[in-house]
Amino acid sequence: MSSTETDTYSAQDAPEFAPAQFVRWFREVAPYVHDFRGKTFVVAFGGELIEDGGLEDLVADLSLLSALGIKLVLVHGSRPQVNEQLRLKGQTTQFGRGTEPTSPEALECAKEAAGEIRLDIEAAFSQGLPNTPMSHAKIRVISGNFVTARPVGVIDGVDYRRAGTVRKLDIEAMRNVISQGAIVLLSPLGFSPTGEAFNLAMEDLATNAAVALRAEKLIFLTQNRTVTETDGSVDTELARKDADDLLAQGILDEDTSTFLRHASLAVKRGVARAHLVPYTMDGSILLEIFTHDGVGTMVVEDTLEDLRPAMADDVGAIVQLIEPLEADGTLVPRGRAVIERDVEKFTVLEHDGVIYGCVAVIPYLEDGMAEMACLIVHPEWQGTGDGEKLLRHAETSARALGARRLFVLTTRTSHWFLKRGFVQGGVSDLPHEKRAHYNHSRNSLVFIKRL
Repeated sequence: MSSTETDTYSAQDAPEFAPAQFVRWFREVAPYVHDFRGKTFVVAFGGELIEDGGLEDLVADLSLLSALGIKLVLVHGSRPQVNEQLRLKGQTTQFGRGTEPTSPEALECAKEAAGEIRLDIEAAFSQGLPNTPMSHAKIRVISGNFVTARPVGVIDGVDYRRAGTVRKLDIEAMRNVISQGAIVLLSPLGFSPTGEAFNLAMEDLATNAAVALRAEKLIFLTQNRTVTETDGSVDTELARKDADDLLAQGILDEDTSTFLRHASLAVKRGVARAHLVPYTMDGSILLEIFTHDGVGTMVVEDTLEDLRPAMADDVGAIVQLIEPLEADGTLVPRGRAVIERDVEKFTVLEHDGVIYGCVAVIPYLEDGMAEMACLIVHPEWQGTGDGEKLLRHAETSARALGARRLFVLTTRTSHWFLKRGFVQGGVSDLPHEKRAHYNHSRNSLVFIKRL
């Protein structure tokens, strides 16, 4: 294949691992599909996305979400288009982020820009999505006078004129639309009961819509405006308090601050999760929703990834984690009945409703010891420190039970435990009860750590 040819292949020519990868991926996204079916997502994006040519790909991905049973409300902005209209008309005014004073002339430009964008969006959903995974899909998009606005008024002596804020949303009408499988489209304009039009900030409109609809998610699609760590990596999950602390420091750029402030406000007012997702990455909205860590910054009231005691309802998920390792001989077969019997000894690692790790601590207190068993992190989520998190939890739990030493039996992962302070022992070092049930045919190695 030459360097100019596209690196694609048909199903018949696919390498042998492709089917297995597909099946594994499909199984992994299934819990998210099940969890989000019937939920409402508010997706907001500025005019920059359209200006950068991202509308067609976004429409294809949104159509897929709609086909999966997710109810969608779209909120678009129009700032660059309004600024271009103003420039062409010889106006010196240029809009920045957020709510700004709007003259009657600027309002006319906002109407023109919103109208053009609305038609572009409707046309994109109406073309049958050729050459996409949603080819021939028929997605209805409905817009209308869903938004009642009021004037911002005079603030600190500044008359905001035709700039407005959301006064009320016709939630009943919007829910009626999305219940029929259609997508609601909101433009950044609102109308007063007397028929006056007002220019609205996209971020404010989207936040109000998400709160009023009790949306599961508010997703801001941004130009790479995510919160990053000191090493430049994306901070994928922020508790709302941490987001507010970060905003108070004043170290973020204006765009990121605006999006993060509205994300935090939405979560504070009841939206389960709010996201800042870079639209410049192909398929970013799908990656954010259907992968463990996502590709953007998610704000939640408290962190979604947490250790918690296992419950009876978790047995199935624990069995699914354990079975592949039992099949390849890494773990001794236990069976579902044993997991059900010992479920109170398990702790699970959960993210966004999906269990992807577990560990069990089994006390042998007459010997001052505890066993750590079934320390598992799903293969797709390994390498991020979750194994260490489970180990630390097991050590803390064993210590709280009164154990002075923690032991583990392993046939495949001896180096992992050696690197974390365990020393190799022998069968004679095990508690009496454990020695009596030791499986000599497996010849598991014994590693012990003093607590």
